[in-house]
Amino acid sequence: MFTGIVQRRGRVVEKDLASEWGRLVVDADQWDRPVEIGESVAVSGICLTVKSIDGPHLSFDVLRETVRRTNLRALPAGHAVNIERALRWGDPLGGHIVVGHVDGTATVRTIEPVGRDWRFEFACPAELMDGMVFKGSVAIDGVSLTIAEMTEDSIRVHIIPHTYEVTCFGVYRPGDIVNVEVDLLGKFARRFVERGVAFPGITWERLRREGLVAELPPVDGGADGV
Repeated sequence: MFTGIVQRRGRVVEKDLASEWGRLVVDADQWDRPVEIGESVAVSGICLTVKSIDGPHLSFDVLRETVRRTNLRALPAGHAVNIERALRWGDPLGGHIVVGHVDGTATVRTIEPVGRDWRFEFACPAELMDGMVFKGSVAIDGVSLTIAEMTEDSIRVHIIPHTYEVTCFGVYRPGDIVNVEVDLLGKFARRFVERGVAFPGITWERLRREGLVAELPPVDGGADGV
């Protein structure tokens, strides 16, 4: 599990995905706490398991499903990637719960400076938009963000200078493809609602009878009650 607080920006060194699965090598630089074989690392929001280590280079096996759902096939050697190591017990949860299971990809539509910050718009397919909520959380290439604006087919987020400098947001251009993971809690809520099993039998009157919502005093609005 991750938090969406990217720790550094790495780069793709090598990849072999010719058969829609294969191997990915990333230069993740050196760490004060050495990375270990078998450790989970989020590479631009994709949870991968470290297979081998050669200095700063981390090697990962990649599944067919991972290739199908993510932007890995579109990343050339040398391309920047966001790196985050898995959350440890006791670490601060600075962003939101990110599991590294990418739901799909979006496309950078526009990039606009807004004062000292930047506003990014991402065009998203309908299945991703169904999981978006205004002011809700979303992970873009593994970065925990808050949805500032929504349209029928896109979301907009605001990026502060620190995030722009230490993550891939500083190198994005319109047309780039990014990985998207919608909020995990929203996925569960949506699943319950779709199955028709969310809060069966719950009504406002029942909540009032149980004392779970307060009785509001009558509004003195005159003869018409408005």
